[in-house]
Amino acid sequence: MLKNPTALLVLVVDDEALMRWAIAATLAECGHRVVEAADSAAAIRALTDGTAAPDVMLVDCRLSSDSDDLSLIATLRRLSPKSAVVLMTAFGTREVVEDVQALGVCHVMHKPFDLRDIACAVEHAQDRERRTSRVRRSSG
Repeated sequence: MLKNPTALLVLVVDDEALMRWAIAATLAECGHRVVEAADSAAAIRALTDGTAAPDVMLVDCRLSSDSDDLSLIATLRRLSPKSAVVLMTAFGTREVVEDVQALGVCHVMHKPFDLRDIACAVEHAQDRERRTSRVRRSSG
């Protein structure tokens, strides 16, 4: 594997172990580093215990845990405000997309998606978050 000079740290939050593994393997092949979380508690722990200061967070919309998806995204954004967020969902109604975009989600990936698109989505989200951050700093 070649070193990726623009390697990102990506937090992957999905309750399906096979999906987490496939996404992590795909991103690792592209030279990115990955931290996996199986549920909302593990994701929050990764952000609060110093395990991860991710550039991008890939978050499954419907985790089979006891967390509310929108409050989880809001919590993740509060704990890591510089991280871009990509939502993965099989339930991407227009209302869901509008709600998560209001919380600062950069991109919504509708399941099933091609794993080859995941690295592009992650890199695009990071670029978009950087541009948005520059605009917020210059207008503030």
